[in-house]
Amino acid sequence: MFSELKFPVPWGHVAAKAWGPSEGHPVLCLHGWLDNANTFDKLIPLLPKDCYYVAMDFSGHGLSSHRPAGSAYHFLDYVSDVCRVTTALQWRRFTLMGHSMGGAVAGMFCFLYPEMVDKLILLESLGFLLAPEDTEAWLKSKRMVIDRLLSLEAKQQTPKARSPEAALQRLLEANRHLTAEGGAILLQRGATETPAGLVYNRDMRVRTQNREYLTAEQCVKLLQKIQDRVLIIVAQEGLLIPHKLDTRNHFVKALRETFDSTLKEHIQIAEVPGSHFVHLNEPKVVSGIISNFLMVQNARARL
Repeated sequence: MFSELKFPVPWGHVAAKAWGPSEGHPVLCLHGWLDNANTFDKLIPLLPKDCYYVAMDFSGHGLSSHRPAGSAYHFLDYVSDVCRVTTALQWRRFTLMGHSMGGAVAGMFCFLYPEMVDKLILLESLGFLLAPEDTEAWLKSKRMVIDRLLSLEAKQQTPKARSPEAALQRLLEANRHLTAEGGAILLQRGATETPAGLVYNRDMRVRTQNREYLTAEQCVKLLQKIQDRVLIIVAQEGLLIPHKLDTRNHFVKALRETFDSTLKEHIQIAEVPGSHFVHLNEPKVVSGIISNFLMVQNARARL
């Protein structure tokens, strides 16, 4: 069983759902890009029952309000969403668990507020995005954010309505790692029924997000602030296996090599069978690893 939560923000609200006793050890769960809090629906019921899990919808995703007109979605805006939610919950210290983009948000929050995070769990995420080595590529990525935002504003397109079957099919076509069951779970929170059909809830401006890049040296230095408390789960058919990726994902290889050479003794990296959505498609594959990490760390904290 879960409960729905709403946290007021200046432009509307941030939505979330919660499982477990409110007095339990707090765990904030962060979903991936274009996803929503339902991504944790299959996993959380398999985790320790004495924790209080809150899975939030980032602004512009799921049931959360879209940001005001004229605004872009900067990466640090998602970090501020975390600040607003944890402040409302009056959490002073908690565990962060993030999938994909949510892992990068969790990583950045840890670096900015290390005193607030006791454990970091990254699902198909290395916690960062490395800066492009080519200056022109970096400039192009920044210009693209502005150009896409202005283009969307000029078009002012009405969200397209689809039949439930077509909405699911479109979601699956856009993400080969999702199963039909997983896609349907995300769609429950990711779309609204209208007389014309289902309309995706996500803000189209989310596609223009302005990312925060770091160097490999910065990643190592920042991770050392929370060493011995980091679990990274990588799926063998996911997005983080270096030899299976194209050159656009050079940062994965670079980060894995840096972690192995510099932080090997301080970060637990587990490779599991499955795809990018292994936590949703096959939660039992990762639930034991996560549960052990939560329980051992909690036991240490009580000593």
